[in-house]
Amino acid sequence: MSSETESVAFDNASREKAADTFAMWVFIGSEAMLFGAIFLIFLIAHMSYGAAFAAASKHLSLPLGTLNTAILITSSLTMALAHMYSTDSRWRAATWSLAATSLLGLGFLAVKATEYGREFSEGLAPVLGAPFNYNGPDPVHSEFFFGLYFAMTALHALHLIGGILAVAGVLALWPQATPASRARRIQAVGLYWHFVDIVWVFLFPILYLINRG
Repeated sequence: MSSETESVAFDNASREKAADTFAMWVFIGSEAMLFGAIFLIFLIAHMSYGAAFAAASKHLSLPLGTLNTAILITSSLTMALAHMYSTDSRWRAATWSLAATSLLGLGFLAVKATEYGREFSEGLAPVLGAPFNYNGPDPVHSEFFFGLYFAMTALHALHLIGGILAVAGVLALWPQATPASRARRIQAVGLYWHFVDIVWVFLFPILYLINRG
């Protein structure tokens, strides 16, 4: 096993990096199918109950949703910077970029928790046995909208938590990792992080914007 590899299955770092990248793409593909199925359910329901979905969507906080979109786009930038710095062996800058990415992810979760708290207090969260008190038109299908909203955004939040833990793991293993291992881990985690950000880029308009007018 080369000193640049971590597995006896590979005789050089480039093959190990290619295997890691391929495995991450396979994982992302499986997750994309999961989110794709949920998006399909939402879009079919929207076609059937468009008026109810449009009215319910306007109860979501557009400022908080926009803020979280800006936070995640910024986190994609810091993750890209971490990858760029790793290719140039600028390790201190790479670690700071990773730390910033993780903090931005935590910021997103904090804003989302604030938004969830607001929706629970207004009776717009038909989850965990919470009462649903909605004064708009077609409350039955509006409840369906909010159920899908919480399912989609909570699933996204769980994936984001996974990304934060992955970044934390890279930082925790940083001191004993070789330069090749550091760069490989940053690339793999970066692919996953960008995927989670892209999911939100789709979630934000269909939940917050498509029904505004």
